[in-house]
Amino acid sequence: MATIGFIGCGTIASAVVEGLAPDGHRILVTPRSKAHASRLAAAHENVEIAEAAAIVAACDVVFLGLMAEHAPGILGGLPFREGQNVISFMAGAGLGDVAALVAPARAAAVMMPFPGIATGGTPLMMLGDEALVGDLFGAKNTLFPLKDEAELSAYLSAQAVLSPAARMVADAADWLGDKVEDTAQGEAFLRMLVASSLAGSDCTTLIAALNTEGGYNQRLRVHMEDSGMGDALKSGLDAL
Repeated sequence: MATIGFIGCGTIASAVVEGLAPDGHRILVTPRSKAHASRLAAAHENVEIAEAAAIVAACDVVFLGLMAEHAPGILGGLPFREGQNVISFMAGAGLGDVAALVAPARAAAVMMPFPGIATGGTPLMMLGDEALVGDLFGAKNTLFPLKDEAELSAYLSAQAVLSPAARMVADAADWLGDKVEDTAQGEAFLRMLVASSLAGSDCTTLIAALNTEGGYNQRLRVHMEDSGMGDALKSGLDAL
């Protein structure tokens, strides 16, 4: 088991702590943000609250859950050391940026987790040391290793499809809720339908399977395509 530290304890970092805590590591978290840190320490015997300098001094692996613009002021002067691995969640900071902030420690990886990492079963895009990240998270999650900063940037943009996809399901659930008695059941049905269908098939195969001539799925898809859905999505991604 490793001693693992978190500098920054926001929503995403807290989810990562939740995912790691059952594995028995000793985990130290900074009191940023206090509510998350206190909850984690109360819930898990192996999670402690400590200041950033103490975390860097004690830990084999240090996670950075900071806003990139705040990192220099927080990390400057901390006792990073050779042989120490640092993994960053900081959007907009590449491996080179992280390396400059944590020298002489090693900027091992940049990873962008989702809240589902708390329980596992989530995709995990990462750039850097695949073996290290895999040792920590690979048993419960699926790693998507990237080759360079350009791929990471593209994945970060493309993952934003999650919010409009959820909006579309929510809107369909609202429409359905006006026509059925149990609105919560209707939304649960649609969420499960979309999640299970996409989990079990690539998109091209699924679209083909749902392309029965004159069927409900084909008619709605064609209506949405004719309304400019695809073009709007691509232009939105280009603008990110």
